[in-house]
Amino acid sequence: MKVNSFYLKARDFLLKKMVALTCAVALSTGAAWVHAEELKTAPPPFAVKVEIKPATAPQTSNTSAQKTATQADSKAQPKAEKAVKKSTEKKIGVNIASRILTLYEGDTKIKMYPVGVGRTSTPTPTGFYKVQNKEVNPTWIDPDDTSIQIASGPDNPIGYRWIGFHGNYGIHGTNNPGSIGGYVSNGCIRMKEPDVEDLYQYVSIGTPVTVYYDRLVIDVSPEHAVSYYVYPDGYGWQALSVAQVKKALAGYGVEDFAEFKEISDKINRSDGNVTYVAKAYDLVVNGTKLSKRALGKNDQIYLPSVAVATALDLDLRWNPQQGILTSPYGIAPGYVKSDVVYVNAANAYSLFHLNGSLTPDYVYNMYSVKGDKTPTVVISRG
Repeated sequence: MKVNSFYLKARDFLLKKMVALTCAVALSTGAAWVHAEELKTAPPPFAVKVEIKPATAPQTSNTSAQKTATQADSKAQPKAEKAVKKSTEKKIGVNIASRILTLYEGDTKIKMYPVGVGRTSTPTPTGFYKVQNKEVNPTWIDPDDTSIQIASGPDNPIGYRWIGFHGNYGIHGTNNPGSIGGYVSNGCIRMKEPDVEDLYQYVSIGTPVTVYYDRLVIDVSPEHAVSYYVYPDGYGWQALSVAQVKKALAGYGVEDFAEFKEISDKINRSDGNVTYVAKAYDLVVNGTKLSKRALGKNDQIYLPSVAVATALDLDLRWNPQQGILTSPYGIAPGYVKSDVVYVNAANAYSLFHLNGSLTPDYVYNMYSVKGDKTPTVVISRG
């Protein structure tokens, strides 16, 4: 059979082209595999310094993501009930350890007064009581000898007002204002004369009176600022440990920002002075409220890094030597507070691709933003 020479030439040409193309693909693929393996195992030719400039969040508002987070948040929260009428009932609280009497309207503090309380040998009794009687210009009767009495006037040791709450125990004025703030009475609660006359007008028969002994007092401002006080153990009734203070502060979500040594030093002083810890905000990420809180201090807001990463199902690594947090999106400085690593909310986009803001009701609300930028990586010789 004769074979067309043109056909043979064309076939040979196509075969050569196919072989060349196959070889080229194989060679290029093999080079890529070798290159990748070398990147994984070969030592660097010189020390490198890596500087990462965090990406800034997109300037355009991500309204859809924010709307989704807001909708999810509203679903997670129970429907608001009708506003309950605020109680106007007056209540008295007396903390023997701090020697402060507080007047409440409902649960709101409206007045605070310094007081003198019972001596260690005649302590003021703690408990839940009610105002039993009231008297203007009372007569003082010596508890040890009832025949000794002093009528109302400048010599009367209980002043010009009496508010009885438990047997012979009561709240009253004094002709010795210098004794206020001490452990000085037979068990009654002394007040400066102007203070007891002011208190007198607010209370009536049946007003609740709670007398307690608590060396640790925690205060929360309307702006969610948490502070605490430690008072002396005047009666020797209440030992106080760092763990107890930490546990109490945990109820407000700020325990991490109260370091062990600071608390220990404060207990040793027991001077009754205020210590500010942080502002505590409920933290919501994509509609889910986290167990840890965002904390504000020195005009900055800090986020619990592991809690946020867990909520996002995001890998997060901590380098304690460099003080750096690393995520798939970028890096940011970390701040260790009581063995918990926090990150400044200003770096939330770089590390988590999250935007956030503080709502009027003091909730720090965060939502995911699609990253359209990546951190700038600068590599130079170390």
